[in-house]
Amino acid sequence: GYAAHERETLEAVIIARNAAIAAPDTPAGQEGANNLLTGALGKLFALGEAYPELKANQNFLALQEELTATEGRVAYSRQFYNDSVLDYNNKLEQFPTVIFAKAMKFERREYFQADEAARTTPTVEF
Repeated sequence: GYAAHERETLEAVIIARNAAIAAPDTPAGQEGANNLLTGALGKLFALGEAYPELKANQNFLALQEELTATEGRVAYSRQFYNDSVLDYNNKLEQFPTVIFAKAMKFERREYFQADEAARTTPTVEF
């Protein structure tokens, strides 16, 4: 029944994990990795809902738990990054930092925002 879908989902999870590890340390690089991870998680949870007997499998449960924890760490890191950007951008506007920031041509940084498509759970048809 679900072997082919399980394999495809596992491949998507592995690709997302490897992309997260190898992603460039830039907002764009992290956004791409985040989108892959979110998509893989959506497929994994949809697979579990479509096949209740799969939910009872210990390996599946362990994988689901690990991916949920990974997604939590990614969300925490994204929030930490955005908090750091807020602090940095605020410092650029405060005296006396503003004098040095302009002299050194420091620029405001953009916040990390996940793609809206990555936030929606994909529809998986079996």
